[in-house]
Amino acid sequence: EATGSVSLPCSCFNDGVCQDGTCVCPEEWVGPLCELVNFCEASIYTESIAGGILKNLTFPRIIVGRYSSSVEKCEPHTVNGNHSKAIRMCTRVGKTPILQHPQILNCHETLDSLASQVETADFSNISAIASNTQILTSTPHRLTTQSISTAANIAVNILRKPNISTDSQASTSVMATVSQLLDANETEFNHNNLSDVTASLTRTMEEFSLTSNITKSNIAIQSVPLKLNSSTILFFAQQYTELGYLLSTKLEIQENVPGLNEDLNTEVQILLNIMNNNNGRAGFVLYQNSKFFKSRIYKSHRSFSKRIVSGSIDGGRTSGVELAFSPKYNTSEFQLRDHACVFWDYDTNDWSTTGCTKGRDQFLRCKCNHTTNFAVLMTFQIKYKYAKPLEYISYIGIGLSMAGLVITMLFQIVTRKTRKSSITWMLVSLCFSMLIFNIIFISGIENRNARNYGSDTTSYEQQYHPYDATDNTLLTSDLVDPPADPWCTAVAVLLHYFLLATFMWTALNSAQLYLLLLRAMQPLPGRFIVTMSVVGWGIPAMIVAITFGVTYREGKALNYRQEEFCWLAALDENHNFSMEKPMLWSFLLPVALILLFNFIIFIDITVSVIWKDNKNLTRNKKDSFMKRVIGTTSTVVVLGITWTVGYLMLINQEETSLIFSYMFCILNCTQGLQICILYTFRSPIFKKKVSEVFLVFSMPEIPVYLHSKIYYVSKSHLAKHVKETFRPSRTVSEDVSSSTLSKC
Repeated sequence: EATGSVSLPCSCFNDGVCQDGTCVCPEEWVGPLCELVNFCEASIYTESIAGGILKNLTFPRIIVGRYSSSVEKCEPHTVNGNHSKAIRMCTRVGKTPILQHPQILNCHETLDSLASQVETADFSNISAIASNTQILTSTPHRLTTQSISTAANIAVNILRKPNISTDSQASTSVMATVSQLLDANETEFNHNNLSDVTASLTRTMEEFSLTSNITKSNIAIQSVPLKLNSSTILFFAQQYTELGYLLSTKLEIQENVPGLNEDLNTEVQILLNIMNNNNGRAGFVLYQNSKFFKSRIYKSHRSFSKRIVSGSIDGGRTSGVELAFSPKYNTSEFQLRDHACVFWDYDTNDWSTTGCTKGRDQFLRCKCNHTTNFAVLMTFQIKYKYAKPLEYISYIGIGLSMAGLVITMLFQIVTRKTRKSSITWMLVSLCFSMLIFNIIFISGIENRNARNYGSDTTSYEQQYHPYDATDNTLLTSDLVDPPADPWCTAVAVLLHYFLLATFMWTALNSAQLYLLLLRAMQPLPGRFIVTMSVVGWGIPAMIVAITFGVTYREGKALNYRQEEFCWLAALDENHNFSMEKPMLWSFLLPVALILLFNFIIFIDITVSVIWKDNKNLTRNKKDSFMKRVIGTTSTVVVLGITWTVGYLMLINQEETSLIFSYMFCILNCTQGLQICILYTFRSPIFKKKVSEVFLVFSMPEIPVYLHSKIYYVSKSHLAKHVKETFRPSRTVSEDVSSSTLSKC
């Protein structure tokens, strides 16, 4: 394996994990060494209610920057029965987490009742409506499409109230509500009836951004008055990665700057070029994700962060906008392949690239003629860990197996008449399917994409490209498959077929051995060879055809095969073994049934034939034992029993799995060679042929004598006499009656 750069070790506190020389902290701790507290302890707040009665509100531990709900619930008879009665937020002052005062819910209010009040509510009641709305949306994963729509409409009506920015409590509650909506389940935003509501909300947020400065976990708005001499204004944000949410101290606005900020720690920035400045104001909105901007064209399949930034000017015009994004994603799993500069077109309620160009260096850069709701759409490709080329030892082992299979087939065919008793067709079919599998495996198992992408260490954002309008096309997905490789798909299909055929022929060999050795007095069924051929080649073809037809689609070859190498798909997108992938139901399951059948026949043959005790046997016991061992080994090899070791590789224990992996490779890469040694090289006919060709070369024969009895029953012999003789034999698989084998 390739050796990566060595990172210095780090000493992390509070269960922090050192990765690549940096401490990765649990959410309760932050700091370079996870040494800073990032939570407020569990607390009890005493609430004074009517009549001077005191009531406690209990809150669990709260992470900084988040709200938590009280343990106490509304009374069951109220409309909000069993809903938390209050929420409380944990903030930070310097390095110290601080608890804010709780916000208490009116248990008799619902989102629908609040929506009916907000339009006619006077300024004095707005804060209560905003606070109750925030509490009712404080559990985002429970929000439905309807509740999101209602809460968004309430937020719009509040933000449109005159001078609402002067009511800091109401403004903060509304922004908290909007932030919570952005945490709702992605699927709830897929309904078309939300598009008009979210469009209204985002437009209202742009107007509100001209007068306020508020930052919440998923949204931030900043505003600044423009000076008469202002020609440019830059807004940029840096994420405090230890906390994972936006902080106001990391948002900044600068005027009259020459260009974009080149600081690599800046994650998103927007530069407005101002014309006709009339002492107006500039406002900016930054969304942490794109849930309010659901596209019908661009589909998201992964949780990649797609920040949206918007700039607005009141009392002036812009001659253009420049943007730069520094994308953050898991570089160990995904690689950026392309990006597009877009803005949200309210006329079509979708992304558009009109008037935008893109470029890239250390940032993903954009230039646009518009000012609002910009984003960089990105498309990623999984960083596949392509299989390394086969080692020389693999080539040697498979090469010897292929040579052995060719020799075995030629020997079985050429000496068929000489041997008279033979299992030629069955063994030749097994060797042929195994040979073709090995040829395809050694020449095509490696995916050709590995040469193009396996060593691609230069990330997309590190490549320099000038601004280009023609290349700025709207992307359709955030995740793309690697380039299609029909060759790899064809290889996977052929490997699937010939390996299944190999196992099928081991099962048919198993069935034939059973008939010949355990049912020797009965002839083989009629048209035996034709039937076996249809089964041996036809059933694997049916399995492969059904599997390919069910899983393969144009442009979705990875439903059938893997990308790392040309074989059946087995893992899901999280790299876990999937029951839905074809590896299980179209290969492992059929092979397991075949191996189980072969194992049962193997046990029967071993006990009833090979290792059956014979008290009349007078042959040397040591010689007999060795012959039985060789006979057992021959049966194991031809029935493919050694493939059961492959299932032991699935044991979830590294050392054990590694041992079985080596055993599997050694036993099965040389299976063809084993067949050649046991069924060809040890044959007396082969030894004789070799000795005729090479008179100098002589292979000593180790005869094994099988005991036989001849019974004489005649008038002159009233008693039964037994004549015991021994005759030399080859392997167990060839020691069968010539009368039954001649039919093969």
